[in-house]
Amino acid sequence: MNDIITYSEETFESIKHINEYGQEYWYARELQPVLEYSQWRRFEDTIERAKLSCQNSGFNPKDHFANVGKMVEIGSGASREIDDIMLSRYACYLIVMNGDPRKEIIALGQTYFAVKTRQQELIENYEELTEEQKRIAIRKELKKHNTSLADAAHDAGIIEPMDYAIFQNHGYMGLYGGLKAQDIRQRKGLTKNQDILDYMGSTELAANLFRATQTEEKLRRDHVNTKYQANETHYQVGKTVRRTIQELGGTMPENLPTPEKSIKQIEREERKKLK
Repeated sequence: MNDIITYSEETFESIKHINEYGQEYWYARELQPVLEYSQWRRFEDTIERAKLSCQNSGFNPKDHFANVGKMVEIGSGASREIDDIMLSRYACYLIVMNGDPRKEIIALGQTYFAVKTRQQELIENYEELTEEQKRIAIRKELKKHNTSLADAAHDAGIIEPMDYAIFQNHGYMGLYGGLKAQDIRQRKGLTKNQDILDYMGSTELAANLFRATQTEEKLRRDHVNTKYQANETHYQVGKTVRRTIQELGGTMPENLPTPEKSIKQIEREERKKLK
């Protein structure tokens, strides 16, 4: 996952702008070629879908998509004004989520903006946190989104506890190359009562957070309503995250080191310090 973020930063951070108030933004005209849209008209269609997603999420699109004019040279020293849009990071996230998933750059963009947006939601100075603090922050976020994922799975027909265990294993199998939860637990040397998520580093947790959030969104977006479809959706999302990591030369999640301390142990130590 770190390799994904590093590669994507070179791609997307290079066209990022900062205004006088220290706020980051992107220009749609600059994002268009990066996302491999040859025609502005087609890219505008994607932007309109992103605006609708923004509105449906309870946000005002005007706060994230600001129409602006931009002067461009047309040759012989002449220039003309063209329409452009200033985009927030959230707007970019919605654009790539509404883009063509068959494009590799779209998949990279989805990973980059989703992870970065989630990190900013967790805490503004995420990059300044220690590894232990990152683990705690992402784990808390993952707990919240696993609850949302369970709700989406329930709506899709995953009702009984055994069904949900099978559903979760499909996600793990996709992300971990066929390994189920018990296989991951054995690989980490954990007992039956130890939660595998509490023994993951921040990189591994981030991969699982992305798997969970994207599965929830896809279940709802595709109106999945059978157990088979739900399981297959979870598996395919996990597999897609794994394939992206693999294509970029990243470390597979099952090969990432297991931290010596569990997140619960770190939290207990932090509480003792406060006392």
